[in-house]
Amino acid sequence: MKSSDDGADNLGIGALAARFGLATHVLRHWETMGLLRPGRDAGGRRRYGADDLTRVATILLLKEAGLSLTTIGSLTTRADRAARHALLRPAAEELRSTIAAAQASLELIEGGLNCAFEDVTQCPNYRRRITERVGPGARPESR
Repeated sequence: MKSSDDGADNLGIGALAARFGLATHVLRHWETMGLLRPGRDAGGRRRYGADDLTRVATILLLKEAGLSLTTIGSLTTRADRAARHALLRPAAEELRSTIAAAQASLELIEGGLNCAFEDVTQCPNYRRRITERVGPGARPESR
């Protein structure tokens, strides 16, 4: 058996799954989608090497970035820069939108934390956001 510095050569599906905290059915699903192509031993059992470890880590990293398995499959099989950009642009825009929404939520919450009013609805930041939501000419009701 060939060995490597990271001990990754010739892992069974259970060992690979455990290494990444995954269920074995996840690896099987990725295989059916063409994301993984494990070798097989004489008994037909899946065997994973160092390249497979890198591939699993890549899939997990791209999933954490919010990409779908279909997009990951396309990204990892295409070398074409234009195709990669076409796949990543919408994901980048969606992520920017999510970040902007989270930032606006954080500002609203921090405004409530820093507000001297007992009733959060009287805080200037809250009232400004309500006015923006309701539209021009409308004013939040006062109590």
